[in-house]
Amino acid sequence: MPFADWTFWKYVSSVVDILLVWYVIYKLINIIKGTKAVQLLKGILVILIVRVASDFFGLTTLSWMMQQVITYGFLAIIIIFQPELRRALEQLGRGKFFSRSTSPDEDGQEKTVEAILKAADYMAKRRIGALISIERETGMSDYIETGISLNSKISAELLINIFIPNTPLHDGAVIIQKNNVAAAACYLPLSESPFISKELGTRHRAALGISEVTDSITVVVSEETGGISLTRNGELHRDLKAEELREMLSNELLLHIKTKQASSARWNWRGKSNG
Repeated sequence: MPFADWTFWKYVSSVVDILLVWYVIYKLINIIKGTKAVQLLKGILVILIVRVASDFFGLTTLSWMMQQVITYGFLAIIIIFQPELRRALEQLGRGKFFSRSTSPDEDGQEKTVEAILKAADYMAKRRIGALISIERETGMSDYIETGISLNSKISAELLINIFIPNTPLHDGAVIIQKNNVAAAACYLPLSESPFISKELGTRHRAALGISEVTDSITVVVSEETGGISLTRNGELHRDLKAEELREMLSNELLLHIKTKQASSARWNWRGKSNG
């Protein structure tokens, strides 16, 4: 009987051990999901595949090179993933590591679109420069940390007040995260593309720069001309009218939410059908 009890508790501890490891891996994946670390992980996967393939085909030199990369890769991973590792430790210290993340809802996205449209129209008419970036799948926590944390509900009035000239937060970008104004006065990377028009200023270069490294959508209001522009996927759409801006924001934000909801609904339906 004692032996049976010992076997039972050993089985339970093994199951708990596996579940804890799975949960930690799951949370780590959530932390790096949508960040630049995903592309780096894909590169690591390619290296491992090349290593296995070189052994299989007897490519001695290539196999040796890949082995050296893997051997010294641990230190490189620590250096490359330093922001993600730091964020994971910060979340662990704040008790957020075990919290559930939420996705933006459709109603919240509609309010975000309307607030940006109203604020952009107001500032464009008065030639108030603005830079508003909306986080999507790719995390923007690194850029949020460069600004002043607000974590406020989004509204057109708040956005307008932030960008009023000579106020403490007007210089820099506002980053919207999960339908909230996460931070203001944030620094965004400037695009180094040689094809950018010389007449475009720092705001447009920053908007293009962030669109080149993330999947965010960024709205720019020109201080010189009052023109409204939008960047996405490294592309700049200039001199947009109100309806054009509404259509682009709705297509990128609202349709994206509806697509995810439809996909989730199909998955749940299949699950019920199989059940």
